[in-house]
Amino acid sequence: MTIAWDWRVRLYDFREASCFRRGPAKAALFADMRGKVLFVAAGTGTDFAAFPPGMDITAIDISDEMLRRAAKRARAYNGTLRLLKADALALPFPDSWFDTVVTSCTMCSVPDPVRALRELNRVLCPEGRLLMFEHVRSRQFLLGWTLDLMTLWTRRTGTEMNRDTLANTRAAGFRITDIRSAYLDIILAVRAVKATAYPRRTASTRPAVLQPSTEGMALSVVNRPERHPRSPAAPEPSARV
Repeated sequence: MTIAWDWRVRLYDFREASCFRRGPAKAALFADMRGKVLFVAAGTGTDFAAFPPGMDITAIDISDEMLRRAAKRARAYNGTLRLLKADALALPFPDSWFDTVVTSCTMCSVPDPVRALRELNRVLCPEGRLLMFEHVRSRQFLLGWTLDLMTLWTRRTGTEMNRDTLANTRAAGFRITDIRSAYLDIILAVRAVKATAYPRRTASTRPAVLQPSTEGMALSVVNRPERHPRSPAAPEPSARV
């Protein structure tokens, strides 16, 4: 899977990161970010421009090449934005670590979306929020059938166009509070909160965090000291740079 995304980085900006119809809808959804934020599947960082300023964001991706491309855009962000190589199926964060978790066209590409969503549930604090900008299978017969046919091809490169992401989100222990269309009933902006807490992990060490360096497109590693999840009643204020 990692190799496939390293290869797809060459055409990613052209094929998958167009802001046509989607830019304003993404910005409106991302405006609901609060506190410590996890952004899942950073890609080449094309979504960073839609982030509200002054946030404390950790953006992860499974692909080294995607993160390398994202580094320049991360440096341009007006706030704290760290880059980290990590797998959504096994997040290297303690339980209840983030106040907001955000996805953007992510759940069509992870091999096991319910497992990934349960990981998001685990690292989200009890009163936290899940913000999802995702494309899903249309409920209209012709459009749904078309997406089924497209998936026969797109799944070869890691993307499934016909997933029932809303049902997967509920199955992972979230309660959906708002659904807005960005394009027909195929591209949706979804807001959700925890309905069920999933099993907690015992490990509480922080991972090494990748941060854009000041030279070229390289990524430097910043080792963070071990910390335990803060109390949900006293969230840590967002950092500014």
